[in-house]
Amino acid sequence: MRLLIVEDEKRLALSLAGGLRAEGYAVDVVHDGLEGLHRAGEGTYDLVILDIMLPGMNGYRVCGALRAAGNEVPVLMLTAKDGEYDEAEGLDTGADDYLTKPFSYVVLVARVKALLRRRGRTALPVLRVGELSIDQGAHRVERAGVEVTLTAKEFAVLEQLALRAGEVVSKAEILEHVWDFAYEGDNNIVEVYVSALRRKLGAAAIQTVRGAGYRLVPGA
Repeated sequence: MRLLIVEDEKRLALSLAGGLRAEGYAVDVVHDGLEGLHRAGEGTYDLVILDIMLPGMNGYRVCGALRAAGNEVPVLMLTAKDGEYDEAEGLDTGADDYLTKPFSYVVLVARVKALLRRRGRTALPVLRVGELSIDQGAHRVERAGVEVTLTAKEFAVLEQLALRAGEVVSKAEILEHVWDFAYEGDNNIVEVYVSALRRKLGAAAIQTVRGAGYRLVPGA
């Protein structure tokens, strides 16, 4: 899943991004409200973490503009302010949740996971593909009832394939959802993770469709 952080405190933004990437999310970071609105408006994000006090355009206006445009991406607002009025204003603009600085990173991750579950309209978002069971909330994978240990990036690649099980998913699509926009490396990195998944799930689990991408095979 892909997240966008819009936060002008660069140290905090990079710290949050590093932690969330370790959880297996692809994370993009911008430090300006106008840039945040532009990126969020592209519609490629599963959740936006949005500071209120931003240069260019504040978080209230960014969130309001997204909602006015019909963009329903979940928004978690961050602010150094506290008080009922600020929370009410944030939620009135269409934010889904609100976190006051300073906050616990553990709490932020819990809020992110809760919002993503809510968006999926299921308390336990589990993908089932043949013998595979992929718990998106717990980042847990089982094959025929036996747990398979995956790294965060392996899980994220498998998740993208499982969301479109039986269909061909291109390298570019996997890169878009699993790596952030700042990634400038070789797109063959996807092959490395697909190979690792085949070793753990079985060689037949993921098919290579020459020139097109990869397919997770339901019956493999």
